[in-house]
Amino acid sequence: MLSERGPIDCWRDCSIGEKNQGFTLLEVMIVLVMIGILSAIAAPAWTTFYAVRKLNVAQDQVHRALRLTRSNAVQRKEDWQFSIREANGVVQLAVHPETVSPAVNMWQELEEGIQLDTETTLRQSGSVRRIKFDYHGNVKPPFGRVTLSSPQGGNAKRCVIISTILGAMRQSKEKSRPERGKYCY
Repeated sequence: MLSERGPIDCWRDCSIGEKNQGFTLLEVMIVLVMIGILSAIAAPAWTTFYAVRKLNVAQDQVHRALRLTRSNAVQRKEDWQFSIREANGVVQLAVHPETVSPAVNMWQELEEGIQLDTETTLRQSGSVRRIKFDYHGNVKPPFGRVTLSSPQGGNAKRCVIISTILGAMRQSKEKSRPERGKYCY
């Protein structure tokens, strides 16, 4: 005969039909293997997603710096220059008057893992690429593009293109087919 306690109380301390509760080592190992497989599938996708996000942020920073350069040229009625370089594996940019060489404290660094792509076409002087705006906000030819990429971003590229003498700028990203040998147009 069962004890006088009801079935609700019996699950805690009744000895009739009591079983050992818990997971076996095999069950725990199966769960760990499943977690490992899911992580191996998700990690590369997450790494690529994060790298593309960083590229988007860097593209926006370059675009804003170019617009600031043009704005400064118009407001101050003098020629201004946008400069960009890669130093110690980090892309740096500077906005400054054309007559002033960028000092050490003028360079703003983009996030690590961003690099200047070979599709960048700004005029190069030494290790610095640059574009100049006159006091009307017009570009002093040649025009160009800044193309950014990331080793972790796969084929992802982001570019800012200066396409007219009036200083028209636009942003773009990689395309599936090249145009004149460039994928970012």
